[in-house]
Amino acid sequence: MRNLVAAPIILLAVILQSAMISRIYLLSGFADLPLVILAAWALQEDVDSAWHWAAAMGVLVGFVSGIPLYVPVIAYILIVGMAQVLQRRVWQAPLLAMFSVTFLGTIIVNVLSYAALSVSGVAMPIEDVLGLLILPGV
Repeated sequence: MRNLVAAPIILLAVILQSAMISRIYLLSGFADLPLVILAAWALQEDVDSAWHWAAAMGVLVGFVSGIPLYVPVIAYILIVGMAQVLQRRVWQAPLLAMFSVTFLGTIIVNVLSYAALSVSGVAMPIEDVLGLLILPGV
């Protein structure tokens, strides 16, 4: 039953992210709704399909964004792994685990995006990326 509910939620999250939420800037960064939903899904106790949904959401986000397709897939799979480790270790404080996964997940996504763009030839100074994109996004 959870898997039937997850598919429309993931599609709606990616659509909302690409249409509305990415247009709302906070300093110079913006929120990442699919990451937050994936982190919340992976932190649930009885969920064993989070890996599948991480790959599916990564493909969808990679399809609608300008970064290479493998970047969000790798980042979201790393986020699910981190969420499941934290879910086992910090089970007394789920809110702390959610904040930690979201914080570290945002950094992972942004650093992997920067690395992929640097490898593909896009020149960006690291100081500008850290000060104008990664820190406001976090």
